[in-house]
Amino acid sequence: MSPVSQTPQVLAFDTFGTVVDWHTGISTALARALPDVDASELAIAWRARYAPALARVEAGTEPWTGLDVLHERNLVAELTQRDLHLDDATIRELVLAWHRLPAWPEVPQALARLKERFIIAPLSNGSVALLTHLAKHAGLPWDLVTGSDLWGHYKPAPQTYLGLARLLEVEPDEIMMVAAHFPDLDAAQKFGLQTAYIARPLEFGPAGNDTTPRPEHPLHCTGIDHLADVLLDGH
Repeated sequence: MSPVSQTPQVLAFDTFGTVVDWHTGISTALARALPDVDASELAIAWRARYAPALARVEAGTEPWTGLDVLHERNLVAELTQRDLHLDDATIRELVLAWHRLPAWPEVPQALARLKERFIIAPLSNGSVALLTHLAKHAGLPWDLVTGSDLWGHYKPAPQTYLGLARLLEVEPDEIMMVAAHFPDLDAAQKFGLQTAYIARPLEFGPAGNDTTPRPEHPLHCTGIDHLADVLLDGH
């Protein structure tokens, strides 16, 4: 692993998949609502509609729309395609399941360690409300909570990464983007941020996830506790 070229002041964390285990949380909620359906597969299919929906908003094909609304539309579309039917209250509860996801086991303690030296904050496509609820539920000790509704944009738009820099009055290269998704890191790097990759081989549950290291993101960690070891202890 290559050493960090410049010690960051801020650590900005992607949330869904990196900090919290969306697959376990969502598939558990779906299993309760639809006990006769493969909840893991449905969770992955629901999630697969996420990036295209964000891209339509960023392209201007759709007006600015918050993530809860997009999640609801995507869920209804997926259920309709499968000829599955749920009442409005159950659909609302499933959308709110994204506010109550469990953290990966090492995360709360590792974030607490990192908070002693760095400013730590989510840089996520969730709203401020969603990410605040998530922090309370999962024990995430953020210094501040930002959200896509502050920028009116979704990643990988520059307004997200550079918006955090402006908010905290730091240069982009004083922020390290921490994510389990290479496209997120690619965009952050394009806009001048440092990057750290967190390998989450179980992000998609039994489906697995390719976590092969990439040379453009040499800080490749097995968890946020590993990132804390590198940044705080140098190993």
